[in-house]
Amino acid sequence: MVLLESNYFPCIDYCSALANATSCTIEQWETFRKMSFRNRCIIIGSNGLINLTIPVEGGRNNKQLLKDVRISYSENWQQQHWKGIVSSYAKSPFFEYYQAPIEQLIKKNHSFLIDKNMEILLWLNKVLGLKNQIGLSTEYYTTAPCNTTDYRQRWMPNNYQDIANSSKKYYQMFEEKIGFQKNASILDLLFCEGPNSLGNLINSKSV
Repeated sequence: MVLLESNYFPCIDYCSALANATSCTIEQWETFRKMSFRNRCIIIGSNGLINLTIPVEGGRNNKQLLKDVRISYSENWQQQHWKGIVSSYAKSPFFEYYQAPIEQLIKKNHSFLIDKNMEILLWLNKVLGLKNQIGLSTEYYTTAPCNTTDYRQRWMPNNYQDIANSSKKYYQMFEEKIGFQKNASILDLLFCEGPNSLGNLINSKSV
């Protein structure tokens, strides 16, 4: 069993932890943390890494519980995210296979960040062929429950590559130009490896 924070199209190591678990609890009672993957992901473009961030109401000063954080639609971020994904992955081997559901997930107008992230996570669980159970926490856990591995706060935008596991390399669109980029968003693995993504996740260690 694992305890994870809520992430937007999470990094590969996060999904590896999910793939190697029998059940997963997503923390929703924590205070929203700025500059984290809760409302952002990192994809790989022809010129390097690209941050895709969901703006939230209250901005960086938001001190609400994560479960209460609302998504801001004052700017057209959904179109920007999708445009960035198309620019990076339109020529990838499995773009057409995943294009429609991912575009729908991004462009659906969820009110709360936790709801968007959960719908994405449940879709990933299904499309990757995982058999685990995913649920939301019913209280804040100061420490993880018995027999549960606590991965909260582990992968952050300022360290996710430095602490990346030694998972096997896979084909990346722009590796010849910018080198292999470790532990990007699961989107990169899906578009490049498709149904083979699960093998990469299961054969990896999260820590």
